[in-house]
Amino acid sequence: MVKVYLLSTCSTCKRIYKEVSSLGDFEVIDVKANPLSINTIDELARLAGGYEVIFNKQSRKYREHGLAHKELGEQDYRQYLSQEYTFLKRPVFVVGRKLFAGNNKKNLAELIMHLKSLKAQKTSITT
Repeated sequence: MVKVYLLSTCSTCKRIYKEVSSLGDFEVIDVKANPLSINTIDELARLAGGYEVIFNKQSRKYREHGLAHKELGEQDYRQYLSQEYTFLKRPVFVVGRKLFAGNNKKNLAELIMHLKSLKAQKTSITT
């Protein structure tokens, strides 16, 4: 089962999910309707290699708070992520022990390649 953390009203999240939905079984978590617990945030950061990796520096709140002009550390990123869902770089796909966060082309290509590889492995096992 692949977990995907997204915002259900986000057109980019919807487009990406639609693109990959045929490649596996997904548990979809809307981060607005189901705010992330601090334990979930910690686990996502651990899989990603840090809180900054899953932090959305493109969000409107990031600009509104003037965070681009502040020195932020990992604990600052953790705090902001726990307070506001818009600070999570979306969508976030958790595939086993791998995490794919955000919507850049390279990240999406890696996600699709990984999901296709897993699907091929499952197919070869069942045949």
